[in-house]
Amino acid sequence: MGALTVCILTKNEDKNIVTAVKNAMKCTSDVLIIDSGSTDRTQPLALEAGARSAFRAWNHDFAAQRNFALTQTDAEWVLYLDADERMNDAMCHCVRQIVKNDAPGQYGMVRHMVFNGYRFRYGIFSPDTVYRLFRRTDVNWVGKVHEHPECSAPKKILEGVVDHYTYDSWHQWLEKADYYTTIWAEERYQKGKRTSLANAFIHAFLGGLRALIIKKAFFDGWMGIISCGQHAFYTMLKYVKLYELQVKNKENI
Repeated sequence: MGALTVCILTKNEDKNIVTAVKNAMKCTSDVLIIDSGSTDRTQPLALEAGARSAFRAWNHDFAAQRNFALTQTDAEWVLYLDADERMNDAMCHCVRQIVKNDAPGQYGMVRHMVFNGYRFRYGIFSPDTVYRLFRRTDVNWVGKVHEHPECSAPKKILEGVVDHYTYDSWHQWLEKADYYTTIWAEERYQKGKRTSLANAFIHAFLGGLRALIIKKAFFDGWMGIISCGQHAFYTMLKYVKLYELQVKNKENI
């Protein structure tokens, strides 16, 4: 193995995987996909593009998939990318320099959301920072959905940006929203969290209002305003699904 492995989680990503692998190879020749059961051409396309592949059965736990990737390489550094993320040249250069110099730290990427061709600047989809570059032995991932790394190394920010082409249609967004909110509700229920329908409405209303006013979504025009409705709906789904679990288990509510 080399000094850096780029790890990409995949399931049915044949539309994205070739471009993702080529983008990752601007940083290293060792690109690893962790596939969870693709039924399309994701794996053969990745292999043809020069990546290698490992399989881990999907158990609705994103952190477990990322931690599994750590067992499939002995590289000193690991960089995590999603199949729908693309680093620009400045970021790729910065990654190569950090690995070359073995500069200690956990490194964040400034990520820009691109939804259905629209690049957001404000609101819930405003640019965020995700930490993805670590020494392999320094990181552990936690959280089934919206997972995050645990790492004690000092936080630093990579130069450049990564574009996140997260949804290419409203249909895809609805499918992912349904899936992620189910995982969230089940995980929170198991941890003892409880709610009410009134609480679901309050969280949804305040979440949408916060995105519109505090995070200034209105500066993104109608797409920004609509994104506030998206966020409110997503938040409501999380809590009503949690409430539904309480009803199904015949709890006093």
